[in-house]
Amino acid sequence: MVDFNRCGVPLVEMVTEPDLRSAEEAAQYLTQLRQLLRWIGVSEADMERGHLRCDANVSIRERGSQVLNTKTEIKNVNSIDAVRQAIIEESKRQIELVESGGKVVSYTLDWDADTGKLSMMRSKETEADYRYFREPDLLPVVLTEEEIARVKAELPELPLERKARFEADYELSAYDAEILTSERGLSDYFEEAVKSLGGEAKAVSNWMMNDLSRLMNDLGKTASELALTPNSLAQIIRMVEDGKINAATGKSLLRKVEESGREPAQIVEAEGLAVIADSGALREQIQAVLDSATAEVESFRAGKESLLGWFVGQVMRATGGKADPKRTREILLELLSQK
Repeated sequence: MVDFNRCGVPLVEMVTEPDLRSAEEAAQYLTQLRQLLRWIGVSEADMERGHLRCDANVSIRERGSQVLNTKTEIKNVNSIDAVRQAIIEESKRQIELVESGGKVVSYTLDWDADTGKLSMMRSKETEADYRYFREPDLLPVVLTEEEIARVKAELPELPLERKARFEADYELSAYDAEILTSERGLSDYFEEAVKSLGGEAKAVSNWMMNDLSRLMNDLGKTASELALTPNSLAQIIRMVEDGKINAATGKSLLRKVEESGREPAQIVEAEGLAVIADSGALREQIQAVLDSATAEVESFRAGKESLLGWFVGQVMRATGGKADPKRTREILLELLSQK
């Protein structure tokens, strides 16, 4: 009958066994934990905003020994990089202390991210020093095995499982699969786009890893916050692959769809962005470019073949980016070879 929502923000404290062996392992553990908390909707887990904090217990032992020395505790560190660096510094301090004949004392430590220094706060020798006592008015919560099994069954597919599936089912590289499963909304977006495109996972991955990622970074949005739907992304990819628009137009469409909320095909038609399909019309445009650049034409015919890219650029500019680059190169080479 206790309404915990009236008490403020609920706190969950997770305590590990002493299983981590390095600062890097601790950083990787926190990275995975943060991803998991976000994935299942427990927390935004933004360490800089105080959603997630870490107390790092550090103790050393001689190589081959099973006995850990006295631990110290680094309190309330608010970034993964800071946790990594604080553990490194405290490990160095303890090793130097023991090797010089000293003894590690159980202290709580404060990490100053600005100076990169640790400072001792207070010693804690016994449980009483933690001011620990059971809250008499709150009964313990006991979960049955059936309740635990039910909750597990309701969990979504978790990040590591989905990453493995993306590698196996979509034949993505480990790197691409890791990026695309770094956030649940991004992962769901990818799968919906692949479905809309008819299963062409690699094409969707390429667009999302590069152009869509750049757009999200520019706008400060996550995939689930975009007005550009997975289906719209698939439509843009399809138009590029079918040669209806060129790649540059496709990339510009991402932002236009995001800003306007209109369908990609509507924008292409309204703004006349479709590739010039008429070879005769394209040939006329190219001939006009050549006629206005006689000096460059003579230089190309004299052996300066690097000018071909310049000619392609001039044609693209003259056509407002609507020329097919491949067909443009073919016609240019044909016309430039004529004396």
